[in-house]
Amino acid sequence: MYVRVDVTAAAKRERFAAVSIDAFTVSVKEPAERNMANKRVVQLVAEHFNLPPRAVRIISGHHSPRKILSVTQAKG
Repeated sequence: MYVRVDVTAAAKRERFAAVSIDAFTVSVKEPAERNMANKRVVQLVAEHFNLPPRAVRIISGHHSPRKILSVTQAKG
């Protein structure tokens, strides 16, 4: 499943809000440096779907605030 995430890095407060089933708005405290904000976004999306972080990866938008993530749910 693909999800769209709009990210605000270096925010004062961390926030995770679902816009729809496959779209989220996320604010993270980590800066957009050395992949720190991206790692935190992956962690938050994985927590939302009750999956390990390795089940979520960024497909596009590594250097952009608008990202598309792939969420792979384990079968069986």
